[in-house]
Amino acid sequence: MNNQILRLKNQKKSNSVKIIALVGLAGSGKSTATTYLKEKGYPSVYFGGVIIKALTDQNLEITPENEKKMRTKLREDFGKDIVVNKIVEQIQNLIKSGQKRIIADGLYTWTEYKILKKHFPTELKVIALVPPKNLRHKRISSRPERAMSLAEINDRDFNEIETLEKGGPIAIADYFIVNKGSNIRTHLKIDKNPQRN
Repeated sequence: MNNQILRLKNQKKSNSVKIIALVGLAGSGKSTATTYLKEKGYPSVYFGGVIIKALTDQNLEITPENEKKMRTKLREDFGKDIVVNKIVEQIQNLIKSGQKRIIADGLYTWTEYKILKKHFPTELKVIALVPPKNLRHKRISSRPERAMSLAEINDRDFNEIETLEKGGPIAIADYFIVNKGSNIRTHLKIDKNPQRN
């Protein structure tokens, strides 16, 4: 009897869905972590993809400044939940197709976090990537594409924290990864988090 109960518990655990949201300010390593998880076969939804599609639909150049303007415009025109509602729909479609591990890349605001948590109260697990600020700034300033000056980085940080409420999901994350070492070390830390369970 006990063995049967244990088997049922294990089966339920293996059948459960996990939605892993990676959060962090620009340069924290979210894209690298997402790429690593996608290479393991996990599908992903990309919050920023909603913004990029909106720019493309209006034939606007994809630049950090245009992304910032479009993100603000969409929120003003359609509400703070415009992006996350589209992401919820994408996640629901992936679950319906049988996916059990889904990566949510680019969760931004407190509003988005609350809505995701409402739709997926037990499935959602948030991992915050938090490198030292000077390292994060160095990464952004040395990017081969879309590199930014220190003034631009600070402006983006302030905008994301004050206007986009990006600090909330980072503060309330289920797991924290201090992402300051090699990619291999970061991958090992990721492998200890909920995507393995």
